[in-house]
Amino acid sequence: MDLVESYHLLRLPKGASYEQVKAAYRHLARQFHPDVNRGDRTATEQFIQITQAYKCLMAEVKPSLTAPVSPPQPAAKSGQRVRIHVQENSPKPAPKVQFNPDLSPAERQLKQQFYEQLQTLLKTRRFPRAIALVEGLANRMPKDPEVGQWQAIAYQQWGRYLIQQGQLDKARIYLKKALRTDPHNQTLWAEVEKDFRRLEQVF
Repeated sequence: MDLVESYHLLRLPKGASYEQVKAAYRHLARQFHPDVNRGDRTATEQFIQITQAYKCLMAEVKPSLTAPVSPPQPAAKSGQRVRIHVQENSPKPAPKVQFNPDLSPAERQLKQQFYEQLQTLLKTRRFPRAIALVEGLANRMPKDPEVGQWQAIAYQQWGRYLIQQGQLDKARIYLKKALRTDPHNQTLWAEVEKDFRRLEQVF
């Protein structure tokens, strides 16, 4: 596959930047992924072709040396997306959760306690217990967007672990649940894409 054909398959102009190639591939991979288009051979073939095109361009196109460096992120404010950090043996205490004015003081305290418990459960890979915990909190606080993010992360982490254990069908179920639970989280999409690539490698 040559460069011209690769640019065409990713719907990019010739000479597109490294960042544009990555963004185009992510967009098309979501659209044509076999797990999103079960039984559609045309979509599967398209996915294979865009993946080959992406690999071809990644071997040639270099990252921009002038790409801006992201500054340190300030503490999260209400409405911003956050991620649960699950680094093992982390000496830092669990950060405070987002302030939600719709919650009572007792509910805010409960949310903080659940967050800390969830951190511990994910670090120790007790994923079914973590999912039960966060699903219970989501039922109690169904309109809290941060709790929905935690729920999606728990599903994704459990799906990734199931891939490692060879339980591929079950892993696929939980990865899809993660995307349905928090469909607009770009960071989550990126992680789930990595997991689906691991699934393909196992197959």
